[in-house]
Amino acid sequence: MDFEEGEVFLIDKPLEWTSFDVVKKIRGRLKIKKVGHAGTLDPLATGLLIVCAGKATKKINEYQDLGKTYTGTLVLGKTTPSVDLETEFDSEAPYDHITAEAIKKAAAQWTGDIMQVPPIYSAIKIDGERAYKMARRKEEIKLKPRPVQIELFEVNAEQLPEVKFKIKCSKGTYIRSLVRDVGEVLGCGAYMSELRRTAIGDFEVDDAFVLEDFISRLQRD
Repeated sequence: MDFEEGEVFLIDKPLEWTSFDVVKKIRGRLKIKKVGHAGTLDPLATGLLIVCAGKATKKINEYQDLGKTYTGTLVLGKTTPSVDLETEFDSEAPYDHITAEAIKKAAAQWTGDIMQVPPIYSAIKIDGERAYKMARRKEEIKLKPRPVQIELFEVNAEQLPEVKFKIKCSKGTYIRSLVRDVGEVLGCGAYMSELRRTAIGDFEVDDAFVLEDFISRLQRD
C-alpha cells in the first residue's frame, strides 16, 4: 500500500475508543500526517469507520455525505442527560402499559423527512464551545432543530424494556435524539444502551478490519 499517494480502509471501531483515537493510532503507525475518518462515532458506539490516508483524505467529504445504517438497543423507563450510559440516570417512569404496537407507532412518527433537535451532549459548537462541555457544567443549552431523513426505523419489542432497532438515515442524524424522542412520545423516557454502525453507503462493517489486527498487519508490512 502507498499511504502517501492515498489509501482508504475500513475499521471496526472498538468500544470506548473515540474516532480520533483510531485515527491517532493509525497515524502514529504510518508516520504520516494526512489521516482522517469520514464520520464520527461516539465512544460508547462500535462499528464502521472509513479511514482515509494521504491524498485519499480529499474523499472524506464524499464519504461523509453517504447514508448510514445502525443497529442498537434502547431501554424504556429511564433517561440520562446524554441519552446513553455516559451519564447517570436522572428519571424513571413505568413502562409496563406500553405495547409493541405503541412502540412501532412512536418510531413511525420519527420516520421520513423530519426536523431533529441534536442531543445536548454533542460536539456541536455554541459560540465557539462544544455543547457537551457546557452540558457537563449543567449550563442551559438550546439547540436548533435540523432537517434529517430517516429511511428506515425498525423496532423489535419482544423483550421489554429493551427494544432492538435498525435505522437507515441521512448524514447528520443523531441516533440518541431518535431514542430520546421515542421515549418522550411514549411518555416513559428512554436511553440507548448500545449502538453499532453497520454500513456507510455500500461499505459494510463485515468487510472492516479489527483495529488491532490492522495495526499488526501494518507492523508486518
